Amino acid sequence: MILQAIKMAWKSISSSKMRSFLTMLGIIIGVIALVVLVSIATSATSSVTDQISDLGNNMLTVSISDDKGDSMTMEDLTTLTDYDEFEMAAPYAQASVTAKYEYNNDSATVYGTTAAYYDIQGLELAGGRFLKTTDVENNSYVAVISSAVAEDLFETTDVIGKMVSLNGMKFQVVGLLAEDDSLTSSMMGSTMEFYIPFTTAARLSDSFSDVTSFYITAVDEDNMDMAEAILTQYLLNRFEDDEDAFNLVNQSTIQETMESVTATMSIMLGGIAAISLLVGGIGIMNIMLVSVTERTREIGIRKAIGADPGSILFQFLIEALVVSLMGCMIGILLSWVIIQIASVIAGDTMTFQLSSGVVIVAVAFSTAIGLIFGIYPARKAAKKRPIDALRYDG
Repeated sequence: MILQAIKMAWKSISSSKMRSFLTMLGIIIGVIALVVLVSIATSATSSVTDQISDLGNNMLTVSISDDKGDSMTMEDLTTLTDYDEFEMAAPYAQASVTAKYEYNNDSATVYGTTAAYYDIQGLELAGGRFLKTTDVENNSYVAVISSAVAEDLFETTDVIGKMVSLNGMKFQVVGLLAEDDSLTSSMMGSTMEFYIPFTTAARLSDSFSDVTSFYITAVDEDNMDMAEAILTQYLLNRFEDDEDAFNLVNQSTIQETMESVTATMSIMLGGIAAISLLVGGIGIMNIMLVSVTERTREIGIRKAIGADPGSILFQFLIEALVVSLMGCMIGILLSWVIIQIASVIAGDTMTFQLSSGVVIVAVAFSTAIGLIFGIYPARKAAKKRPIDALRYDG
């Protein structure tokens, strides 16, 4: 019975191809909007979340706004790493400088830090080395540069050993960072960055005179709450119990927040796209009502030869469901094509994938749309009296 109903539905749909396609169009557009928006949003946020995860969920970031006249020092960071809960700590400060090499000059950002910064931030080198502890202890005039500096200032990647001027002070390039192909970097663009010893940086700018910001990592990711509590108490003791004197950010909290934002965004985009599917359902109902009117005599003949109202209702309901699901399948296929094109355009920056979860939601929603908006026309057809239907001359 079901197979026969599907065959009859297909015959009815194929008899008026253009009208059937226009009926499906609302569902097709709705499915594309739902699948593409949610899949791209999920892929993008997943990429950002992965980048946050790459930094590790064991990092704490501290920014000091009021040191109460007792500023943090490098020795204080060493003291913190003596705690069993902490592994590494690195100060960081930044300032804008003018970088010059031969006849080229440009504005750049200088970061003053220590050797631990490399491991804490998960940096990668394309050549040379990163800063060493001896560089910090000896106030060495050495620098590690970003790939943008090599391209724009030096115009070559063969930079190790070359001398560069930062605000008139000569630094020797000892390392070149690998090109950052992350999503964040792609959105913000490549930046001119120099990494120099924190102690040497104090001679470039007053921004480096004290430790006002630093990263510190916990030994155990599963014990971040304890590490955060110990660090918070240490800072409170240091700054006269003033919670406003500093700001502490837990990396694992950022991760959790990002995942929450991802889920909320997916639900929001899915809800917006679902409106398009509802519009498509109204289109199906309108066309099915027209179809019922056009096939009134057919309904009368079927009832006259013994068809019961249930079979008539079932037939038109199946037809509405087939139209909705066909539109859904076409929409999913076109969504896959769009996502593949988006992946090609994005290149190595991001990989977009068709989310199986949202496909299942699209199919389920389209099925519900077909049934809900097909039930009224189907009931109308089933309730027609045979004698009235046979007399109908349209």
